[in-house]
Amino acid sequence: MIATMTEFLPLAGMRVLDVTTSIAGPYCAEILGGLGADVIKVERPDTGDDGRSWGPPFWNREGTMFLFANASKRSLALSLRDPRGREALLRLADGADVFLQSLRPGLAERLGLGAEELRERNRRLVYCSVGAYGRVGPQRDEPGYDALMQAAGGLISLTGEPGRPGVRVGSSLIDQGTGTWAALGIVAALLERASTGEGRVVDVSLYETALGYVGYHLTGYLADGTVPRRQGTRFPMVAPYEVIPTRDGALMVAAGNDRLFALLCVELGAEDLVADPRFRANPDRVEHREELIAELERHFVKDDTASWHERLTRAGVPAAPVADVADVLGSAQTAALGIVQSLPHPTIPELHLPALPLSFDGDRVIHRGPPPLLGEHTAEILREAGYEDEEITALAAGGAVRLAGSVDAAG
Repeated sequence: MIATMTEFLPLAGMRVLDVTTSIAGPYCAEILGGLGADVIKVERPDTGDDGRSWGPPFWNREGTMFLFANASKRSLALSLRDPRGREALLRLADGADVFLQSLRPGLAERLGLGAEELRERNRRLVYCSVGAYGRVGPQRDEPGYDALMQAAGGLISLTGEPGRPGVRVGSSLIDQGTGTWAALGIVAALLERASTGEGRVVDVSLYETALGYVGYHLTGYLADGTVPRRQGTRFPMVAPYEVIPTRDGALMVAAGNDRLFALLCVELGAEDLVADPRFRANPDRVEHREELIAELERHFVKDDTASWHERLTRAGVPAAPVADVADVLGSAQTAALGIVQSLPHPTIPELHLPALPLSFDGDRVIHRGPPPLLGEHTAEILREAGYEDEEITALAAGGAVRLAGSVDAAG
């Protein structure tokens, strides 16, 4: 059965001011937009969000990283360096439900856009800061990106092959994880506000997300001083739980308990391994992992990946082929989930983006609109804030804002 898509709008009527750039903050705002919020993306008039220029790859001159994280939004191109631009943003904040910012530490306060200032004007406002290292501590003023936090938070020390330098995880999982935590915090604060009438100040950071992602490694070190090291595709606490070569490729195999290990051995025709004292229980198998994997590889190289996958799945042993992005998009499972969404776009005739990885009552939550062009909605948003057309024209002429289709303005 192919999954269906729907507009699930629990945040309908909520207005979010998205004063963020790159991925973490924009991804948070995109989640909120998918859940029905009116998200106004505030961008520099000259360049817009940094993500617009990140590439290649580009899609008809649009940065694909920007496209991924900015659906369901309207773009307001506005200069925070210009007092007139800040005044327009303050007007909008007075009637907003959420103010989401990822400005450099201390900049929001210097611009008069800090939590204390905005919540003094609007007590119902939920104010969320997306930072690098967190709001306290000796590194609180340092900037950060996903890869830096993978390094500082320990992930790079864990990722890669034994005996070789550590590597960055191949997706921006710290950014997206931080965006998800921010969205969860905002939704929780909005839920509380329904009974108290008061907003909250929500803080998330890339570093804290990274620490959360190495949580069981931190716990292991606290338990016995173990400093985990790179083990390739291996899950260090379980064996076999790693990629094993086949005749034509490789298969991830995860025999997470003794029963599954026995089933795996039966399917391989290697029942003698079950009785081997080196492999009797999981701690034994972890201790003798090298010998175990050598034994398993002798069997796996006798057949193809697809055949082993089908056989192990039928036997109830968790296994998955090592797929690339093209394989994923061509997968019948991906198609059945309906997670790739088609969206109209003014410059990309056939834009397709991953929808949110979230369903309700069997219906996929969808993006409600395409990623915006820079300044595409500036005029209509300013009108909503009470500006007359003559005032908007003057703001654009003075470089405080950028209108859709206008030449580059000062940032």
